[in-house]
Amino acid sequence: MPDTKQLRYDKAYLRIAKEWGKLSHCKRKQVGALIVKDRMIISDGYNGTPTGFENYCEDDEGYTKWYVLHAEANAILKVASSTQSCEGATLYITLSPCKECSKLIHQAGIVRVVYHQGYKDDSGLKFLEKAGIELEHIENLNEETAL
Repeated sequence: MPDTKQLRYDKAYLRIAKEWGKLSHCKRKQVGALIVKDRMIISDGYNGTPTGFENYCEDDEGYTKWYVLHAEANAILKVASSTQSCEGATLYITLSPCKECSKLIHQAGIVRVVYHQGYKDDSGLKFLEKAGIELEHIENLNEETAL
């Protein structure tokens, strides 16, 4: 469990990620992500369609289209096209990562993942744990210090 000061920062970054997720055009889930390094936000992302595609994430049956990018993938890709590096960074995400994104997180060099809600399939979290990445689940985003 993080110390009180770190917990305040963690909750603040998660609240920002939650707000960022509201920019998503996806109806089923709106997920936001921030990548923070040395107390600076170096990237952000939310789930949505790739550049050049219409902003419709769901098909006619209401299922998410296969090509929709997850919030953490978008954030990692932004860093990859910049002068920054994810090495040693923390990922703040409103929904815990899926197994595919967990591989990206590990390969990007992210060392800590702080998430708000758990995804139904926890195999991504299990992979990250096995990879030695620190995981922090914070359900209560209010400013008091309780998790």
